[in-house]
Amino acid sequence: MASPEIKLEAVRLTLASAAGPVDILRGIDLAVEPGETIGLIGPSGSGKSTLLSVMAGLEKPTSGTVTVAGHGLHALDEDRLARFRRDHVGIVFQSFHLIPTMTALENVSVPLELAGDRAARAKARAELELVGLGHRLDHYPAQLSGGEQQRVALARALVASPRILFADEPTGNLDGKTGETIVELLFGLGRRHGATLVLVTHDPGLAARCDRQLRLADGLVVADERRP
Repeated sequence: MASPEIKLEAVRLTLASAAGPVDILRGIDLAVEPGETIGLIGPSGSGKSTLLSVMAGLEKPTSGTVTVAGHGLHALDEDRLARFRRDHVGIVFQSFHLIPTMTALENVSVPLELAGDRAARAKARAELELVGLGHRLDHYPAQLSGGEQQRVALARALVASPRILFADEPTGNLDGKTGETIVELLFGLGRRHGATLVLVTHDPGLAARCDRQLRLADGLVVADERRP
């Protein structure tokens, strides 16, 4: 049997506050198999986005072990975490995070250019065509609709063919119809790349499309339901 693509053991995250330490994650044990789609659900403040950030190498746990794509993230310094993210994961946020002074093509090219890929522009163009933006390559973010900006962000996340795709409320800033288009692209392109998908959502319908739904409450996984 293949090793888990993501494995968390006794992961805790405690942050300081004016009122004293706050336990955000309180002992998470989790294994995600290669190619699985995971929906993280639960009320606001339950720890969903923090858990995603820990799995993506954006946040380091206070204690416990985090192994993703064969790398022990808990033991890596910031430089090695940055290289890990560059080489293994794609991340889509609710608020796009596009560079406003760069065109769609330039935004998608950036990860590959930073990695020294000489075919960066050609690969970025191909990925933008896959998300239906082949006619918007030279447009800046301010010239694009919210849905188009999220498509650019999705193309950027997938252009390096990551092993794992993380999405944090990817449809949260979009209207229903546009959000559904993004969802179809997210799942379709994820399958095309053979990526493991982990997404945070408040949408029960979106979560139900995943292989598993993990429900969080007060920093703990309180339910792990698999799709029949």
